[in-house]
Amino acid sequence: MPIANAMRAGLERGSWIRKMFEAGIELKARLGPQAVFDFSLGNPDLEPPPEFLDALRAAAISDEPGSHAYMTNSGYGFARQAMAQKVAAEHDVPTQADDVVMTVGAAGALNVILRTVLNPGDEVVVVRPYFAEYSAYVENSGGALVVADSAPDFSLDPEAVARALSPRTAVVIINSPNNPTGRVYPRSDIEALASALSAHALKTGRAPYLVVDEPYRDIVYDGVFVPPVLSAYPESLVASSFSKTLSIPGERLGYVAVNPACAEKALLVSGLATSNRVLGFVNAPALMQRAVAASWRAKADVSRYGRRRDMLAAILDGAGIRYARPEGAFYLFCEVPAGGPATVPGESRDVAFAMALKDRGVLSVPGVGFGYPGWFRLCYCVPEATIEGSRAAFEETARAWNA
Repeated sequence: MPIANAMRAGLERGSWIRKMFEAGIELKARLGPQAVFDFSLGNPDLEPPPEFLDALRAAAISDEPGSHAYMTNSGYGFARQAMAQKVAAEHDVPTQADDVVMTVGAAGALNVILRTVLNPGDEVVVVRPYFAEYSAYVENSGGALVVADSAPDFSLDPEAVARALSPRTAVVIINSPNNPTGRVYPRSDIEALASALSAHALKTGRAPYLVVDEPYRDIVYDGVFVPPVLSAYPESLVASSFSKTLSIPGERLGYVAVNPACAEKALLVSGLATSNRVLGFVNAPALMQRAVAASWRAKADVSRYGRRRDMLAAILDGAGIRYARPEGAFYLFCEVPAGGPATVPGESRDVAFAMALKDRGVLSVPGVGFGYPGWFRLCYCVPEATIEGSRAAFEETARAWNA
């Protein structure tokens, strides 16, 4: 047995996001990049804002002693203080530096949280459709994933989450703005969920942690407001990063912020810092902490994403493909058209449609990768030439599908 059974199962299940991204690399090499329209990976194509680049240059040339040495596992105090200011403004709670742990991206933040709070067999509730890697993160810490449905329009359904709770529930994860739907959960839904969690805590004696995964918080359209979560429920944490908002996904800088009203805050924060170490992250990248602490208020020009959303939506309208209109992030979650050919045994219709698109050079991600078969995801953080160039491929695929 060369690898662990759990890893073997993970390889077989795989990540449809990465599968399609890697298929695109092969297609571009074979057909040429102009013939491939890659909507598979949420990899921002906007360059980082000038404020970040200036801060990065200044950090890189600094000769301050110890600039590249270890720091505490929680990160630099000045970086934690900057993130505390950010979270306090966004979530309407008096966050301090001691409430924050710097992490290796939002993925690192989620793994650190789950490693800290889960006992074997504890349950983590997520809302379907959900970011595919959640299942792997939960498994990493010996937990069990429990799925609650969203509402028909992909908004949060607090009653569905309440039905999914059990005495083993340790964590509920919500993702707003959502990947893959782009839905932003309104304040009323957040408050209803908080009430359901509080009622569950009274009933069972165990208050689940509410974790809001929000790396897309700053990417919203049409005046949509992303409401605070920490001020709605005391046992709550934020996991986020600057991969999307500063367009630096390869730099892997994120953070966890613990609600200062959390009952065992000091113990929880200590556990998060220790998890950073024992998971092998040790600490978030020193250079990025310095650069982001000096530039986190800068914003990428998300209006360009809004234009691309509208461009791609118009193409899908022309092809007769329905979708959930996103309020944030940079994804369109689309319904597989009715009809279509018979699928092979074990293959869902969204996989078949994604393969039909791939045959015409369009790379998408089947909804089964998000726990939601029958739909597929398109990322529009791509050049406008890619979007416009895909028009014929979408129309031809839809026509052939319904023939």
